[in-house]
Amino acid sequence: MRILLSLIAPLLILASGAFAVPPQTMNQGDPYAWLEDVHGEKPLAWVKAENAKALGPLKADPRYQKNYDSLMQVLDATDRIPTGGLSHGFVYNFWQDAANPKGLWRRTTTTDYQNADPKWKVLLDVDALAKSQKENWVFKGAECSPGETRCLIRLSRGGGDAVVVREYDLKAKALADDGFALPEAKIDAGYLDDDTLLFATAKDGETKSGYARIVKLWKRGLPITAAKVLYEGQAEDVLAAPATFHSKQGNAGLVIRAVNFFESDYFLLQGDAVKQLPLPRSADVKGLFDGAWLATLRQPYETGGVKLPKGALVAFREGAAPQVIFAPGPRQSIESVGIGRDKVYVATTDNVIGSVHVFTTNGKGWSDKVLQLPGQGAADIVSTNDFGKEALFSFQNYLTPPTHYFDDGSDQPKAIKSLPARFDASNLVSEQFEAVSKDGTRIPYFVTRPKTLNGLAPTVLYGYGGFEVSLTPGYSANMGRLWLAHGGIYVVANIRGGGEFGPAWHDAALKNKRQHAYDDFEAVAADLVKRGLTTTKQLGIMGGSNGGLLVSTVMVQRPELFGAVVCQVPLIDMIAYSHIGAGASWVAEYGDPAIPAERDYILTYSPYQNVKAGVKYPPVFFVTATSDDRVTPVHARKMAAKMLTQGHAVMFYENTDGGHAAAADHRQYAEMFALSFVYFAQKLGLKS
Repeated sequence: MRILLSLIAPLLILASGAFAVPPQTMNQGDPYAWLEDVHGEKPLAWVKAENAKALGPLKADPRYQKNYDSLMQVLDATDRIPTGGLSHGFVYNFWQDAANPKGLWRRTTTTDYQNADPKWKVLLDVDALAKSQKENWVFKGAECSPGETRCLIRLSRGGGDAVVVREYDLKAKALADDGFALPEAKIDAGYLDDDTLLFATAKDGETKSGYARIVKLWKRGLPITAAKVLYEGQAEDVLAAPATFHSKQGNAGLVIRAVNFFESDYFLLQGDAVKQLPLPRSADVKGLFDGAWLATLRQPYETGGVKLPKGALVAFREGAAPQVIFAPGPRQSIESVGIGRDKVYVATTDNVIGSVHVFTTNGKGWSDKVLQLPGQGAADIVSTNDFGKEALFSFQNYLTPPTHYFDDGSDQPKAIKSLPARFDASNLVSEQFEAVSKDGTRIPYFVTRPKTLNGLAPTVLYGYGGFEVSLTPGYSANMGRLWLAHGGIYVVANIRGGGEFGPAWHDAALKNKRQHAYDDFEAVAADLVKRGLTTTKQLGIMGGSNGGLLVSTVMVQRPELFGAVVCQVPLIDMIAYSHIGAGASWVAEYGDPAIPAERDYILTYSPYQNVKAGVKYPPVFFVTATSDDRVTPVHARKMAAKMLTQGHAVMFYENTDGGHAAAADHRQYAEMFALSFVYFAQKLGLKS
């Protein structure tokens, strides 16, 4: 099939009147292309100079140190909830605090975890490891074998997506000298059983997106050169990766070929070979339960006379008709699926308000029960246990700190841990409104504000609007302590492109419909002014990654609507994005600028190509990280340089560590947000 597609694709392109644009001609004549050399001496000198220009006036503001100290107080607080992952009879947790800035990987028993002060056993001290090895390690996660004898540890140098994988011996309580080990690269790996590893590393060959495309099986005791190739993907794919599952029926392995960001082929491991599963490419496999593969559908699908709706959770069982487990309504969505040993848990939203369903099956049908968790907020699955009956859940909203709930399998979750309030919410209120977008679509948004407003107030509007990511009500110490406590207003917009109402809400802003997301955000901004909450001069906007593209786009399109912009780790040059970092993997979201028809609609909004001299734009603060190997700092660098040359009000800060999060530890996180909120306070007139 791949050969046939490669032969007919040029014919389809010719038939549509479109010809591919060579990469080297996509952004010809760009005077700021020299900043794309991420670690080059000249670009880093520019970064150093711009950092000094930004940090000087921002850190000189006495509010900066107050903000920083306030955030460090809550980030390093010992009364935080130690979020845990269930496995067998244990709860695993990664913990960072003032004494352990790089963190401790630790565990306790499931029973002890329910106590107010669990007795944790430290497994790995990342600070001590980094010091002993003279490496800037950032912990990127751990996964233990099904027999819980050893665990894979992922460590990143500086916080990027590329990691080193080492094996940890749970009995010896140390990194194993004789264990599985993979050198630094973008890697996916998982245990099939205690002595078999499925892995894919970009070291063996990568896609144009920079991810691995070859999946291998590696038996313990054999050299890595003896690992057997199970599957080899194409360079044009996003990636090929393994996934492992452990259930009552035993262990199972999949190879996932991501054709693009939203479509995948799935291959089941049988012995030392793989066989493709008869699943639609729009299926997003969540796991294996009672012998059935459970998947949500990004598109409607019909098989054997059974019609399966878009957005539904479906059980696919060999030799049987697929069963719909849960089908969301038009204003609902499935946010996450957790598969435990005995039950399936599904976190859903209805008009962006969450609940958790629990499902069981007798093989013929599925029962559905809604767990008793608080309403009017975000109800989420924290962890399920592949090897036990336990599950963990959480609830929070904009004014209610998170509480974690433990369920012993009785479907009666009990509150076991609550985060103390980080700001006084007694005089605050959170409300949900709707704005009407340009095409008449109603766009929900949440406003958190003082109950009594003394006139129009400085406001921060946050958005994302991409990749089917939902923005559900969440408690933010940053916003509470640095903004709401001083009389500011905080707004979150649930614009199209996100997942708040399922795949259809996302698809409404896909590719050539991208402008809908920007129209939605602009409509929310205008509605805030119309409601008498703020003015355009007092309205700041913030977004990161795809949200950085969002705020930079609307800044360029509608500069008169906004008073200031904080743009974090953004995409901005949408004509060159597919050749920067992992950009090729997002073509299914934005379109391919190498195809003229798609390039044309991208050019209508791409901020880098549309920003102009002589236009009064709101002041903007770009925040990025040198170690971001996903989006990279290139977009922010080039946009800042171009806008500075054009004479606009620009500040730029590039952290060296942190990867795509732009912060590798609590200190860097506190610095990033302390700077951002001082910037907003200065530009929007927030009083101390």
